[in-house]
Amino acid sequence: MFFGIFKQLFLIFCFLLLQINNVVKAKEINYKITSEYKNNLFISGWKPLQEENEKKEKAKKESTNKLNELRKISILKPYFNQARGYAVFPDVVKVGFGLGVKRGEGEVFEDGNVIGSTTLTQISLGIQLGGQSYSQIIFFKDKDSLNRFTQGNFEFDASASAVIVDAGANSSLDYSDGVAVYTFLKGGLMYDASIGGQKFNFAKY
Repeated sequence: MFFGIFKQLFLIFCFLLLQINNVVKAKEINYKITSEYKNNLFISGWKPLQEENEKKEKAKKESTNKLNELRKISILKPYFNQARGYAVFPDVVKVGFGLGVKRGEGEVFEDGNVIGSTTLTQISLGIQLGGQSYSQIIFFKDKDSLNRFTQGNFEFDASASAVIVDAGANSSLDYSDGVAVYTFLKGGLMYDASIGGQKFNFAKY
C-alpha cells in the first residue's frame, strides 16, 4: 500500500518537475527571440525612441528667428525665464482705411517646446489710414493662463494694452490676469499699443 502511494507521489513529482522544466525552457526561448528581435531592429536602423523624438513638432523658422531676436531684449529676459509659456507672432499686419484690421499668425510654446499654431485677428473702427507691421509676444505666467489661451476663442477685453518695445526700451509690464503682452515695432508709425478686442484661435500640433 505504502509502495503504491509512494509510486504515485513520485510520478506526480516527476510530472511537476517536467512542467517546470518546460516553463523555464519556454522563457529562455522567448528571451532569445526577444533579444534577437531587438538586435535586428537596431541593426536594421529602426530606433523607436529616436522616431518618437523626431515626431515632436519643430517650430517654424519665422518663430525661432523672432524669439532669438526678442530674447536679446533685457526687459523680456525675466519673462522668458519664468513664464510657463508664450505665443509669438513674428508678423502682425494692420491695414486701415476707416476700418482697421489686424491679422497675424504665430505659434504657442510651453516650457520652451512648440505645442501649436495660433492666429490673431482684431477689427477696430475710427479714423485710420495706412498700414503698419509689428511683432507681438504674449507671456503666460502659469499653466492656468496658458490653458485659457489654448482652449480656443481667447479674447482680450477692450481695456487691454501692451508695451511697445523698440531699441533701448526700458519699460516693464507686470502680468495682468496671468498674461503680459509686448509689441515690437518693425517700421512705420505705431499709433497705439491697444490690443483690446484681439481674438485668437489655437490649433494643437
